Amino acid sequence: MAGFLETLRIQRWDDHRYYHHSRVNQSLHFVSALSFLFSYVMLFKDPAVSALAGWLVAMTTRQTGHFFFEPKGYDEVNDASHEYKEEIKVGYNLQRKVVLLTIWALSPLSLYFNPTFFGLFSPATSKTELVRQVGMIWLGLGVGGVLFRTVQLFLIKDVQTGLVWATKILTDPFHDIKLYHKAPLALLRGELIDPGIGSEWDEETAEELPRAS
Repeated sequence: MAGFLETLRIQRWDDHRYYHHSRVNQSLHFVSALSFLFSYVMLFKDPAVSALAGWLVAMTTRQTGHFFFEPKGYDEVNDASHEYKEEIKVGYNLQRKVVLLTIWALSPLSLYFNPTFFGLFSPATSKTELVRQVGMIWLGLGVGGVLFRTVQLFLIKDVQTGLVWATKILTDPFHDIKLYHKAPLALLRGELIDPGIGSEWDEETAEELPRAS
């Protein structure tokens, strides 16, 4: 268990220091985290609404931050190129995200060609029912995306790496709120890049993360 928690701390630290320099990205992650918490609650009440909120709000804001606001040049703070960071990314790097988001965007078309979605649904009789069916497809895609990368990590890394990554993904909303709740205020002050990134011991994460090696 100690090794599992240490690996989780390292994955979180690397994710923070490599991929969350931009205060805009951090602020969008804060909004995304709140949206994901709503999705988590709704998962037990209305899975379709949960998936719609998760993909349309939480995932959209989250990935907008990564694709459009996070710096893509050479990372002087961590002495790493963008290409290197993409190569060592444990989870979904930008290239994998493009594939996943393309599948997400195109998946509703499956109901046009197969209204029953291979026998899982009755053909929708209203727009509301159609939207809810899309939500259920997106729910399956979200679960499948996490499981796929977890099993892939089992094969290319080891079982612990995969399980740690899956744990990190599921708990990211809670952790992101802790890390980035001050980012919107910093952004309003005109701070576009987090000055704490690259410090040996980040004040915001001191209780949670190990020192960078």
